Amino acid sequence: MSLIYCVEDDDGIRELISCALHSGSYEVQTFAKAGLLYSALQNRVPDLILLDIMLPDEDGISILKKIKRNGQVCDVPVIMLTAKSSEIDKVQGLEAGADDYITKPFGVMELLSRIKAVLRRVNKNTTGSKSISIGQVTLDYKKRRVMCGDKEIYLTAREFDLLACLMENAGYVMTRDTLMNKVWGYDYEGITRTVDVHIKSVRKKLEEAGMIDFVKTVRGVGYKVEENDAKTDL
Repeated sequence: MSLIYCVEDDDGIRELISCALHSGSYEVQTFAKAGLLYSALQNRVPDLILLDIMLPDEDGISILKKIKRNGQVCDVPVIMLTAKSSEIDKVQGLEAGADDYITKPFGVMELLSRIKAVLRRVNKNTTGSKSISIGQVTLDYKKRRVMCGDKEIYLTAREFDLLACLMENAGYVMTRDTLMNKVWGYDYEGITRTVDVHIKSVRKKLEEAGMIDFVKTVRGVGYKVEENDAKTDL
């Protein structure tokens, strides 16, 4: 049974989410403040976090950034819950590492569908191989770890799947629509900049590890990784 943490300061919404998740056969722990979440994370790592942006002690974006900088929990998928609906707010959340974004008010069925889609994507076996290497970059599917030489690159679950998709199709140009379908799923109603935001984050982390221009932009089409020195460990 998947464990989900929900951070929401509104008692009514928190109770609604808790009931909805229990009906969906999920184990649930809810928190009204960021501090309570941090304490819980020290004891047990959940399978997914639902995170409100407007909280009394710390805003959700700040919490999300801390989660993604923590090597112990950085790969836990996070879905943002917020009343903010403008594109800039969504982009801000995605740039901070959010895996999805649900705007209030939302329906119970939509919530459960989004959670199921994210968990399915995270848990699916992307390929039958154990790892794939291109140049100095090695992606380990089983451990969900990316190494650049002897340096580990910490990616979010969505960033990992995005890089995996590009490396699996090395030498081919992947359009934004194709990446959206393969990484987010056909039923994901994301915004236009979603793929670009995640590519930007992956590039930044690769560049910090010394891999400059590993993911290339094909202007007007999409992105690709060169196939030179590609090797898969079966």
